[in-house]
Amino acid sequence: MSTRRTKRPALIGAGALAGAAALVLGGAVAASAHVSIAEGPVEAGSYSILTFGVPHGCDGSATTEVAIQIPEGINVVTPTRNSLYTVEKVMEDLDTPITDSHGNEVTERVAQVVYTATTPLPDGQRDAFELSLQIPEDAADTTLYFPTVQTCEQGETAWVQIPEDGQDGHDLDAPAPSVDVVAASDAASHGHDDSTEVTADGHDEDSTPAAAPADQTPLVITSLAVGGIGLIIAVIALLRGRKKA
Repeated sequence: MSTRRTKRPALIGAGALAGAAALVLGGAVAASAHVSIAEGPVEAGSYSILTFGVPHGCDGSATTEVAIQIPEGINVVTPTRNSLYTVEKVMEDLDTPITDSHGNEVTERVAQVVYTATTPLPDGQRDAFELSLQIPEDAADTTLYFPTVQTCEQGETAWVQIPEDGQDGHDLDAPAPSVDVVAASDAASHGHDDSTEVTADGHDEDSTPAAAPADQTPLVITSLAVGGIGLIIAVIALLRGRKKA
């Protein structure tokens, strides 16, 4: 995986987002077959793995590159390794340096992750790309958008449309992949499990106490009693056999 730095990479600007309806260069695509994120909702401030699914090519043409733009507020992104692609992180300088949770100064962020296929992905096949990142703590009750450009052997599809206020995202021709963010207090109602925590050494620690072993004493007593009765019956049978003899 390579890393490229740029002060301001040539990402999708506001003007491009507003006019994205005309940027579907690969032809019309069915609304049910968008590039999308499988997970959601996610918890504000949480570390999450987002999976971007690419279900088809560009109007029948094989996919050669998938470029995912990272929204502001997310600084560190770790792509999952994919043997069929080369992966590049495009960096940009932060306007104002920040200090991370370990006290280190951060002066740049991951602005874009680019997957380039070593062999083009055929139109009739799909693929998925995973990004590990931290959801911004102040993103609760919002939707994060990841404008994505899918480049093919012939043409490209710009999945960059963001709905206006009050607009249904399902009405867009090429919506940007998105994920809804909920507040930390709401996470439990969306399937978040707090019973497992990660300790300082990186191991999972189950916060639910283990059940105490069941008392085996009654079972042992019952077994001994049954065994004793069987022994008595065997002795009686033996004595009767000797008398008959």
